[in-house]
Amino acid sequence: MSEDILLLDTDTEIALRRTVRDLLEANCGPGMVARVYDGDRTLTTRLWKALASDLELAGLLVPEERGGAGGCARDAAVVLEELGRFVAPVPFLTSSVIAATVLLAGDSQLVGQLAAGEVTAALLAPFTAASANGVPSFWKDADGRLSGRVSSVAGVLDADVLLAAVETDTGTEIHAISAAAATVTPVISLDMTRQLADIVVESVPGRIVVPASSGVAALQAGLTIGAALLASEQAGVAAWCLETAVDYLKLRRQFGRVVGGFQALKHRLADLYVEVETAAATARYAAGAIAAADPDVGIGTAVAAAYCADVAVQAAEEAVQLHGGIGMTWEYPVHLYLKRAKADQLGLDSPGRHRSALAELIDLRLGGN
Repeated sequence: MSEDILLLDTDTEIALRRTVRDLLEANCGPGMVARVYDGDRTLTTRLWKALASDLELAGLLVPEERGGAGGCARDAAVVLEELGRFVAPVPFLTSSVIAATVLLAGDSQLVGQLAAGEVTAALLAPFTAASANGVPSFWKDADGRLSGRVSSVAGVLDADVLLAAVETDTGTEIHAISAAAATVTPVISLDMTRQLADIVVESVPGRIVVPASSGVAALQAGLTIGAALLASEQAGVAAWCLETAVDYLKLRRQFGRVVGGFQALKHRLADLYVEVETAAATARYAAGAIAAADPDVGIGTAVAAAYCADVAVQAAEEAVQLHGGIGMTWEYPVHLYLKRAKADQLGLDSPGRHRSALAELIDLRLGGN
């Protein structure tokens, strides 16, 4: 792997992190997030407006000449790490990262609208899909109207525009259709802060936003950067779980002693600290590789996606256990992080699939002769 990719935050990234964290601390408390599980999505609407329009983060990955902020994957990774710390129920990953990257392969004005926060977009693919092969193809009739269906799509409930892949004789076109024209059925999801939905499209008009010659590459680019930056969100989830568990164990007393003083718990926390810090480093490397257009993008993404997914779940499970009885209650927010971690573990492919991809990339032969 390249040794030239910086793993520490730059001054600009430090400022961005502080700005996003300040906004989330003021507007995304655990109690607010928990209400999403009761069907109250007012937090999503209000918070997304603040992030997308007020902070102008909707177009963070869109070049300035196309109406965006001209940021890079490292900047988006900072934002996602903070969103993970607050399990924020906003469509930054699905719209500003995945959909925006797909749209950049075309010359549609939709890119500028997305960057300005005027619209939110979602790619019509299962949340588990990690390659262009996993994106279902819609079909187009003689009048250019689209039909098809797809299950377990993330970000659709917050999207104004849906991006559908259409196979043609010359390649894969990407079409934009209005979300209002599709039948959207919300699915009760483990993580309701990123609720999934099933989509049915029947003879709906669409417009080409990415030509057939660029469609497959656009889909792969969007899903690759999505998987790489999802690792940053997972690193943020893990960091919150560790920090919260440490803070709690500094206060909780048992047998006349602070619980955090027991050696067995110190060892557990020390081991978890190593895992969480390693996860942060691998996530930042993956983002840095994308930002630098480094040849190790595939390797960095596979390592980060596989490692951070498991660490986030481990950290969340440890946080639940180390909080004792209170960690099992609905009122305490740890369960929000466990649900996000478990759902993210399957997002944009499983850790096992990413490890298999890594083995192929480094020509590692598993088993046999």
